[in-house]
Order: sequence, then C-alpha cells, then structure tokens
Amino acid sequence: MTLPRPHRDDLLIAAGGLAIGLLMWSFGLHTQTDRLITARWATLIPLVVMASMEALRRTMPQTALAVGTVALVADQFTYGSLVTALMFTDLVYSAVVYGKPAAARRIPYTTGLITIGVTIGFLVWWQNAIALVVGLITGMVSFLPAVTGAVVRNHRQAADAARLRAEQTALLAEMDRSQAVVAERARMARELHDMVANHLSAIAIHSTAALSLDDPGTTRQALTVIRENSVEGLAEMRRLIGLLRDSSGDAEPAAAPTLDGLDSLVTQAATNGESSGLTFTLDDSRKPDAGALPAPVELAAYRIVQESLTNALKHAGPGEVRVELGVRRPDGALTVGVISPLGGQPGPRAPGSGAGLVGMRERVALLDGEFESGPVTADDGRKEWRVRAVLPVGTSDREPPAWYA
Repeated sequence: MTLPRPHRDDLLIAAGGLAIGLLMWSFGLHTQTDRLITARWATLIPLVVMASMEALRRTMPQTALAVGTVALVADQFTYGSLVTALMFTDLVYSAVVYGKPAAARRIPYTTGLITIGVTIGFLVWWQNAIALVVGLITGMVSFLPAVTGAVVRNHRQAADAARLRAEQTALLAEMDRSQAVVAERARMARELHDMVANHLSAIAIHSTAALSLDDPGTTRQALTVIRENSVEGLAEMRRLIGLLRDSSGDAEPAAAPTLDGLDSLVTQAATNGESSGLTFTLDDSRKPDAGALPAPVELAAYRIVQESLTNALKHAGPGEVRVELGVRRPDGALTVGVISPLGGQPGPRAPGSGAGLVGMRERVALLDGEFESGPVTADDGRKEWRVRAVLPVGTSDREPPAWYA
C-alpha cells in the first residue's frame, strides 16, 4: 500500500515547528522543571514525533492525531516543549477540518469530555484551584482547536453547498435558455411553413403547367394565379417579419388569422386547384352565437386547415375537398376535419417534405388536443385522406404563451 504524499505546506509547517523547537531546546526553554525523565535530550523525542505527524496533518489526519496524542503524553514526562504542545493543537484542528465526517463530529465532543474529566480529576486529587488551571490548559490544547476546526469545516461546507447551488442554478438557466431557443425556432419554422408553403405550392404547380402546356389561355390563367399567390405570399412574409420584430421596430405585428378567414382561404384553394380538378367546400356546423374561441385555438385551427389544403393541392386526386368545423359534446372542444380524395393527381405536382404533418401535430400537442391523419375508406368505397384535430377550449380564460404565435 502506497502512503499518500504529504502536502507541501504541511512539510513546511513540520520543518518550521521542528526548527523552532530545536532553537528553544538549545536555549534551555522548557515548560517544566522537575519531571520523571531528567535527560534533556528526551524532550527532543516527542518534538520530532510531533513534527513528523505535522507532515501528515492533511493526508492522514486521524493517524497523525492518534500518534500526536501519544507524543504529547510522553512529553509530560520530560522537561517538555511549548512547540510540541502547539503542534498538537494544530493536529486536533486538522483532524476536524480534513478528517472524515464522523471523526469531525466526534472529536469536539471527545475533547470536551476529556477537558471536563481532567479538571474534575485534578480537583479531586489536588483539592485546590491549580486543578482549574490544568483543566483550562487542557481545554486550550484540545477542546478549543477542535471547536475552531468544526466552525471552519462548517463554513467550508456551506461555501461548497452555495457554490454547488450556484452552478446548478446556472445550469438550469442555460437549459431554460436552450429550451426557449429551441421552442422559438420551432415556432418560427411552423409559421414560415404554414404561411408560405400554400402559396409556393400553388406557384410551383401553375408555373409548371404554364411551361408544359402550349396554350395562351391556360398560360395566362396560370400566370394570374401565380401573381395572386406571389402577392399574398409576400403579405404573409411581411406579417411574419412583423411578428419577429420587437416593439421598437418600424413595423407592428399584424393580427393573427382567425376562423373568420377560412372562407377566403377555401376560395383561394379552389382557384389554385381548379386546373387539377379539385373543388373545395366549407361546412361549419358550429352555432353562429357560440362566441369567440381562445386565440391559440383559432390560430391552430386556421393553420391546420391551411396546411391540409396545401397538401390537398399537392397530392389529392380530382374530386371534392371538404373542410368541416364542429363542436364536440359535452366538453365543447373544437373539431377540425379536412377530407380529400386519395389518388394520383393528373398534371404537375409540387414535392412535399412531410414537415406539414409534423407542424400540425406539434400545434395540437401544445394545446393538449388530439390529432390523427391517414387514409380512410368512404361509405361508397372510395379512398380518402382525412386530417382530424380536436382542440380543447377550456383554457379560454388563460393568456396564450408568449412564444405561441
């Protein structure tokens, strides 16, 4: 077993204590005049042992204290050295500060009991006030350093705990910042996709048609649709830029779209899908006096319909695309459904990335709603693609999150 290497400061303390002890011994400075061992050199043995233990005060504190205690007791049978006693106090202090937690708790109580026991014992033996002086010296050599070490250790532990809490707080703050950045990026990605994808898809489809069909009438109609979607897409982009500006910018954010705008959204989709044989209908079965919905719910429903219509323009076969709005009983949740024909689309198509379905699912999840999408079979046996979302409205009295837009 390899012994731990002594700390450099401990070696300096041990060397300094031994040098001072030897200097005092050379001048004949002792703590006692009449003892059992009268040889002057005998005083050096406890001094050397105590100095050696000082070198281990940090690496082996409990062993150093045990050996130092024996050396201090042996020093009482010689003429004695003040430096030996002082180094012992440092060993008691070090055992509490650097020792194991159990030893650090036990040593102050043990030294206190020893001080009381020595005082009472000498009072009974000598029956004079000198016993109190001996007890005081014993307390100064053992109990006082132990209490000082306990105070220092408690302060160090408190400082370490405070530093650990500060590090944990900083880590949590960094995690919150990272999550906020991720949430903001996801919000921006959803908004950008939902705002622009519909218009760009229509532009891609009609520009392909204009390039592939040598018909002036068809080309003019396609260019008209392209221009309309370009203008509307530009307006949507300006709105997105307004959302991203702070209050000190030169543009104020426009109001978020609501379900009142679904009529124009469906009309625009009908114009864009006319060349592909698509028709679009809106069936709103809600009561006219149902009242306003929470802003996050209206925005999520609008975006779900908008993205579903975009997907229908990209992938649906000829036929009717139905947009259905309703209220689920008994909780009053808003239901949104978009059903489109499933099949090959004639003519040009716009590529898809799959981000639309992910964005819709994220929007519904943020409102603790339900979302499903996939192929279904109609009553007449036709294959259809259905998107269905259920958006709870029970949080209408609560402000939407700052990052939800």
